[in-house]
Amino acid sequence: METEYEIKIMQVQAELKSHLMAEEFMYNEKLHGMEMETLNGREQSREVAKAKRISQQNTEQSKLIDQRKNNLPPLNFESNEDSLDGFDLSEFEPR
Repeated sequence: METEYEIKIMQVQAELKSHLMAEEFMYNEKLHGMEMETLNGREQSREVAKAKRISQQNTEQSKLIDQRKNNLPPLNFESNEDSLDGFDLSEFEPR
């Protein structure tokens, strides 16, 4: 009688462990999927930024070639947003 009780306890424990292991596996799979999604998103962001930089560089290079061919004055590729020179807070005052 006592051994049957111990066997039943072991069976219940084995079922619980099996259930917990299956659930842990499911969570690990979800976590791995989320990590891969994050890595892919980061890589895609890097590629988009790289493409923008290359496009900007090609545009500037084309302008420089045109400047040399046509003996044009020097070009300034900095935008107003690149530096704080001449930054005036009066732009933000109410009108």
